[in-house]
Amino acid sequence: MPHLLIAPASRPKPSGPDRPSLEAQLAVFAREVGTLYAAERARSHELDLAVASLEETYVATMQALAQVIEEKDRTTAGHLGRTQRSGLALARRVDPELADRPDVAYGFFLHDIGKVGVPEHVLRKPGPLDEDEWTLMREHPAIGARIIEPIRFLTGAMEIVRSHHERWDGAGYPDGLAGQEIPLSARIFSIADSFDAMTNDRPYRRAMPLEDALDEIERGAGSQFDPLVAVRFLELMDAGELDPEQPMAEAS
Repeated sequence: MPHLLIAPASRPKPSGPDRPSLEAQLAVFAREVGTLYAAERARSHELDLAVASLEETYVATMQALAQVIEEKDRTTAGHLGRTQRSGLALARRVDPELADRPDVAYGFFLHDIGKVGVPEHVLRKPGPLDEDEWTLMREHPAIGARIIEPIRFLTGAMEIVRSHHERWDGAGYPDGLAGQEIPLSARIFSIADSFDAMTNDRPYRRAMPLEDALDEIERGAGSQFDPLVAVRFLELMDAGELDPEQPMAEAS
């Protein structure tokens, strides 16, 4: 089954609920989507509907969830599509079978869904975060995992959402996993995510030059990043197979 690159749909109007109620609403939404998906899958089996019809349901679900992310953190516009595309390109070099799994593509796109539980003043702060703000920010992988856990077809995606800020040396979060304890998909995405963050402007700093960002990936191999995956990423860039400026492609 081909993976799907997902373009965000039109954004909803922000309603401004407080953080606990917003997370609760999203959890209910996720459970309802899981129920609808199960019903659709059963109907597809009974009526022998085309697989493409079920894939459309996947895409509609992802777009609805992506709207929440885009509305919450506009300062990273384009980040989701860029990192999904670069993460899949890297996955194809590291493990082609992994790259072909639809849930991996969804996980790459939904990695920051938990930021709906982070206050906007923290997400958009035009300077370094203080200790309390970092505590709030570090909650987003676990929040994201809780939100999508009820959706069974996102089981593989949940690993990426929860573990994309873990580090090879064990100094990451939220679980302090180290080395191969970290799911391979999350190890791959960690590099794509970090590289995109370094090479694009943020409210508190300007983008880093491309060569400096590549040097940072190389220096982080064996500490922040899986050393083998870091080598594969550098090979990918050296071969010109990934253009950081290329816009996100549409699914086929």
